[in-house]
Amino acid sequence: MVIDPNARRTDGESVRIAKDVLCAGAQTKICLPEGPEEVERALARRGARRPVLVGDDRALLRMVELLHRRRELADAALSVVPVGGSATVALAHSLGLPTDAVAAARTVLDGTARPRDLLVDESGGVVLGGLRIPSGLAPHGAHDGMPGGGCGAAAGPDGSDATDGTDGTGGRGPGPHGDGARGRDCGCDPCAHDPRRAEDGEDGRDGAGPPGHDRDGPDGEGDGHRPWWSPAARTARTALTLLSLPVIGLAGGARRPAHPPPQRLRIEADGVLLTDLDRPVERVSVSTAAPGGGLAEIVVHPHAAGGPLRTRARAVTVSGPDFRYHADALIRGPVRSRTWTVLAEAWSLMLPHRP
Repeated sequence: MVIDPNARRTDGESVRIAKDVLCAGAQTKICLPEGPEEVERALARRGARRPVLVGDDRALLRMVELLHRRRELADAALSVVPVGGSATVALAHSLGLPTDAVAAARTVLDGTARPRDLLVDESGGVVLGGLRIPSGLAPHGAHDGMPGGGCGAAAGPDGSDATDGTDGTGGRGPGPHGDGARGRDCGCDPCAHDPRRAEDGEDGRDGAGPPGHDRDGPDGEGDGHRPWWSPAARTARTALTLLSLPVIGLAGGARRPAHPPPQRLRIEADGVLLTDLDRPVERVSVSTAAPGGGLAEIVVHPHAAGGPLRTRARAVTVSGPDFRYHADALIRGPVRSRTWTVLAEAWSLMLPHRP
């Protein structure tokens, strides 16, 4: 039994329950790896033991890919006890695995091995559930409608900000137009381009005042007279400038970010051309049509009017400008060409008995 380190950190109680149930029902050898190398060594030394994984979707994908690379995927049925949040075990749930620790552990002991097809690409990557290719990146200048005139970083290819910060602000705190969860802080001064600000000092904090009322006195020692109304006037002008800025999400405010443009892709199914570069597509999805069927279901949503194109094939090739794709729980790419081939009944998964 291989217990993923992320599972131990995120939900130690479920790991303990699964371990107790499995150890009580069968002779079990427990492995607590700290990295992929230790997982590979444990699988190489397992002998005739059936592999059991306790972890989330990413751990499942790593183990299937490792067994496929070692050409041992078809030798034994894989058992999985999903541990993690609902989003991190969505793939396991879609495959038919129970997400409750007790039910999943009992499935390991009393379940039925069912064969499943596998999507494999030429680089050795595997897809258990399905993959999709979304629309392209947002065009340059999509940030122009934001306060500050588009000074912020553009959105990354996966929808996150291509900045160094983890909160989408490039390491800066919340900006003057909202917190980091709703929008990015461009780092620009909303009053920097206000012509009325020219009456203030260079940094907008010290008013120059009318002639004859400089801040510094005749001797330049700072003991000169400054009109009493300068701070109040400066505060009023700054407040007026901030109020005049467009508010994101309100009518008449900043325009919404542009919709990502369609992809220009060439898609072939078993050598038959479905669409070419001159016909942009909104998105593409590929999945195994049915367990054990040996065919992949391809759905292409064209940008032009009309319904989606659907077909089934054993292999699908997608090529074109750099594109990323979502394979199960992972985002991969960018690549310029990728071919996925269906391997019929390439692996088996322990699932609950059918009623």
